Amino acid sequence: VLPSPDKPAPSVSITEIRQYLRAQDIPFHDGYSCLHTPSLFTGDRGDQPLSANAPFTLFIDKTTGSFLCTATLAEGTWQDFQANVEMRHRGITPIPPASSEEMEEEMRQAREDARCIWERALPLWELLDEKETKETKALFGISQVSNATLKRFGVRYLRTARSLVFPWFSPQDATLKGLKLVRVEKKGGTITYVEETLPRFDSYRNLFGLSLTGRRDTELVLTGWELDALALHQAAGVASVALPRGASCLPPTLLPYLERFKRITLWLGEDLRSWEAAKLFARKLSLKRCSLVRPGNLQPRPLEALNQGLNVTKILRSALLASHKSIVSFRQLREEVFGELVNTEQVSGVKWARFPELNKLLKGHRRGELTIFTGPTGSGKTTFISEYALDLCMQGVCTLWGSFEINNVRLAKIMLTQFAGRRLEDQLELYDEWADRFEELPLYFMTFHGQQNIKTVIDTMQHAVYMYDITHVVVDNLQFMMGHEHISVDR
Repeated sequence: VLPSPDKPAPSVSITEIRQYLRAQDIPFHDGYSCLHTPSLFTGDRGDQPLSANAPFTLFIDKTTGSFLCTATLAEGTWQDFQANVEMRHRGITPIPPASSEEMEEEMRQAREDARCIWERALPLWELLDEKETKETKALFGISQVSNATLKRFGVRYLRTARSLVFPWFSPQDATLKGLKLVRVEKKGGTITYVEETLPRFDSYRNLFGLSLTGRRDTELVLTGWELDALALHQAAGVASVALPRGASCLPPTLLPYLERFKRITLWLGEDLRSWEAAKLFARKLSLKRCSLVRPGNLQPRPLEALNQGLNVTKILRSALLASHKSIVSFRQLREEVFGELVNTEQVSGVKWARFPELNKLLKGHRRGELTIFTGPTGSGKTTFISEYALDLCMQGVCTLWGSFEINNVRLAKIMLTQFAGRRLEDQLELYDEWADRFEELPLYFMTFHGQQNIKTVIDTMQHAVYMYDITHVVVDNLQFMMGHEHISVDR
């Protein structure tokens, strides 16, 4: 029986996975972050053993046991995989775990919408007049990006929305699977880029540029932005792809597509948050094949480096190996210490936009720190902390909520009201618009309520950190989580 979805899936170790595959006579290769096996879903006869000559298109995540078949896009948990192996033994052709009809319909509709937008958008190098092309390129800071590069990556422009359109093509058959729209918003002197994706982020398996990499490409540069991928390819001729959510997360479902590269350089951006993210992602991708480009004055993000005429190939060559020995000398730390001195503001963490006084006290949200808020019942701890977490979440800090005292529906209602800054019960016609925007935030909720076993809670947190790159966990509140007995024990 498969575990019910409200409980975390039973964890499985890599040793157990290997033992199971050997016991079932399933051939496998050991990859960087996945085990590779022939697919259960592409063969013909179910009762035939899997052949070692078949293409190894099924990837099993070494950390979670989840699988993805890149040939059929079948995916599921380790328990789903075992169930399908049992079906094969009984001579039944395995069927991939299906998502609900509602979700299938939603995805189909999103793909259809994406296709309509794609057909309305014009290739950026074919706008009506040269003046419009120049103005558009200047607006997005891509005046140095050549038409040949734009053509290679298939970048288009949607006039009605004044947005660049980046296509997501399937690596299997190069069909259009989705789009990302990027437009520029100017507020005062600052420029912000607003992104929208079809389908939505949670089902967005896009590595922009992946379909352009060839079988011979063994090295890859991973960037945090589509325009950076264009700049890298143009300036250094390297295979480069962009993560769908930039430096905020690297979803494990993308790991199988990166398995074939022997060396991966991460160049995610120009601030310290990108640097922290690069170190985190390198652990998922396997440290021994990763190098990191350190952000700095002479090493800005790739698009900026192209615009400034810097030597991009030289910057890539100076990337640091992600794996370091257990003992280091100051000489190896020297550059990192200098980086912290230069970027003192960024080192002190992500600042709250709504709470300037709090920034004076805490300096900002920093990874690896514990902050405890205390106060009597009814003094507003939950209300304040939901606003405090929302502030960071809106700045791209991936947040996990463990609300043991009030249920998730009530908590989400509080947060949505704070996010919208208005009483939505009086303006229900605005609900869908705000709910859609709220859904885009990197915000997750644990489904526990009342007293819990600490080990289960910590296992769930660790799973969430791996799956969603969580960097901020809120526990509300400790007393409910720990229960009231054993008061004398130092909990």
